[in-house]
Amino acid sequence: MWSFEQIAAQLHEWLNAQLPTAWATAAEMVLAGVAVISLFAVLGLVLVLMERKVAAWMQIRLGPNRVGPKGMLQSLADTLKLLVKEGMTPTGADKLLFNVAPFIAMIVAMLLMAPIGFARNFQLWDINIGVLYISAISSLSVIAILMAGWASNNKYSLLGAMRSGAQIVSYELSAGFAVLAVIVLTGSLSLGDIVQSQANGWWLFKGHLPMVISFIIFIIAVTAETNRAPFDLAEAESELTAGFHTEYSGMKFALFFLAEYINVFIVCAIGATLFLGGWMPFHIGSWDGFNRVMDYIPSSVWFFGKTFFLIFVIMWFRWTFPRLRIDQLLNLEWKYLLPISLVNLLLVTVIAILGWHF
Repeated sequence: MWSFEQIAAQLHEWLNAQLPTAWATAAEMVLAGVAVISLFAVLGLVLVLMERKVAAWMQIRLGPNRVGPKGMLQSLADTLKLLVKEGMTPTGADKLLFNVAPFIAMIVAMLLMAPIGFARNFQLWDINIGVLYISAISSLSVIAILMAGWASNNKYSLLGAMRSGAQIVSYELSAGFAVLAVIVLTGSLSLGDIVQSQANGWWLFKGHLPMVISFIIFIIAVTAETNRAPFDLAEAESELTAGFHTEYSGMKFALFFLAEYINVFIVCAIGATLFLGGWMPFHIGSWDGFNRVMDYIPSSVWFFGKTFFLIFVIMWFRWTFPRLRIDQLLNLEWKYLLPISLVNLLLVTVIAILGWHF
């Protein structure tokens, strides 16, 4: 059956047959980079259209319906519009930091793609500390936001950046404890090992109620970390115009806009990998017949299906809940999510030590 694994293996064999080993490895790295950039472009178009269609469905309206069949080319038209718009740099802005900030946001998103397994044996870098790598690199995204807000020389941009910084730093704690729960049960920081540990069932089901709580906390925390509604105080239009990217236009604005949607995809891919088995099919213990049927579905379909389901849930939040105030946002983290996460991690540790998980 067609799969990413077969394509990667055939491409590897062909390059090694045509080129010396060093050149073949370099060519593979270049192709991997081009593939990631292409994936970014496609995801940007798909997720923006998906956001509009989900919003229209929830508000009982049509959504985009003019450009292309049923409005399917609306995102492409918006991209062309941004390409031809002039990029402005405000008077008094720190030009270097102002122009560098959007690229840092995109570079961080690209680096986060490395350890994610998109299909069976289809992973850019199976590093043995994949979860730690993701936690470390993802924390750099706040630097781009703070840099953009400060360099814009605009009080609204600076206030939005400060809000975003406080929000991201706060909710990283709960997200980290939710991820630690999976690590405790798995005993490994490698995303590949975590996926393999779910061959006989996903951790969301194998870990009993504490893992369900970890999953819910993780989804809430990453929604806040990506500045998505109802945690979009960094871009509160009624208060801050557009938050930290108020002064950005043209392709620099497009890079921030794209980075936001790519980050949503990445956190949902990580959630799917940790709690829903990643590319692993849905297996139930010793049900060999059922498990064989599930194995017929390509691993890439499982991965992207789970990821886009979580993206839909996060989009559902946006069109369901009202925006929180900044005090409500921080109270939710420090008074509720963090204490619950600590107690829940203790329960998961007890389950792991006593071997009570399935």
